[in-house]
Amino acid sequence: MRGLRVSRNVVAIVSSIVFVILAALLVVTPVPFVTWRPGTTVNVLGSTGDGPLVEVKGVQNYPTGASSLLMTTVSTTRVDANVSLPEALLAHLNPHSDTLPRDVVYPVGLSDQDVREEAVAAMDTSRSNATVAALGAAGQSVKEMPMVESVVLSGPANDLLRPGDLIEEVDGKAVKSREEVVDLIAQRSVGDVVGFKVLRDKASELVLVKLEEGSGSTPVAGINVGTGFNYAPEVIYRVDSTVVGPSAGLVFSLAIYDKITEPNLLGDEIVAGTGAVDSAGKVGAIGGVREKIAGAEEAGASVFLLPTANCVDVGDLTTTMRLVPVSTLKDAIRALQKINEGKTYAEVPTCG
Repeated sequence: MRGLRVSRNVVAIVSSIVFVILAALLVVTPVPFVTWRPGTTVNVLGSTGDGPLVEVKGVQNYPTGASSLLMTTVSTTRVDANVSLPEALLAHLNPHSDTLPRDVVYPVGLSDQDVREEAVAAMDTSRSNATVAALGAAGQSVKEMPMVESVVLSGPANDLLRPGDLIEEVDGKAVKSREEVVDLIAQRSVGDVVGFKVLRDKASELVLVKLEEGSGSTPVAGINVGTGFNYAPEVIYRVDSTVVGPSAGLVFSLAIYDKITEPNLLGDEIVAGTGAVDSAGKVGAIGGVREKIAGAEEAGASVFLLPTANCVDVGDLTTTMRLVPVSTLKDAIRALQKINEGKTYAEVPTCG
């Protein structure tokens, strides 16, 4: 009997050790998921020590009052970090967090630097689109022009033309579209010198490029041409550089519009929002909307603007805020005007 008791004690001790080891492994072993949690909110109508977070120069500015316009963010597991099984389960069970397959958020093979560069590029595009959309909505003159999107490093235009150059003329002929630029280059011969009149830093310059032979013996300048925009005002963004991605476009647009129009768009409301925006003001769906709503509610917002396409993601969500779906920047402006002028939501759409 005594030996049996010793044997049982040994089994109990060994079992406890095994349990502790397994529990420890469970905690530290990574799983192929990432978590999304509510991130910080930023009042884009506010300022830093260097100036307004969104500053518009070269056009009349108007007071924005005591209102707040909150940019919302999501706190995401970094590409170089891991999530344990308990962390993933807790995030999945939390109505204000989410768990997603790692490969969906971070495609295999992308480094931390790759992800960062993509997100920064998306933010740059978001700011550019927001500027164009807001200026257009405010009645400012915005001219669409062909633009140098990129320059081939080994091509003839390298160190001559620059990304962002707006193309006014090709060999003395005015151009209004990407297609016109491409056609005029195609009409020339390999070895010809082509003159590009470009608008760079608000000043016109003539740049001469000797065409080289491309695929199929076609003449090429070694540039990719897209669409850009020319406008007089200058918009400066001073938002934290660690905040990246495309989803702040709608909020940036509203900040610009509110600063250069009157009356005050927001009144005394705390308004939050999210949504990608293109240069025409169309608002596109984004990810992490539930987490952003939670962050905005915690920050005291009473109205939350979101893409109409994201309404399906929040149908079961309980919140004290008014969730206002918008398909365009003009939709968002009209909704805020109705809230501000009438202090009523009767004519303002809502998700659900």
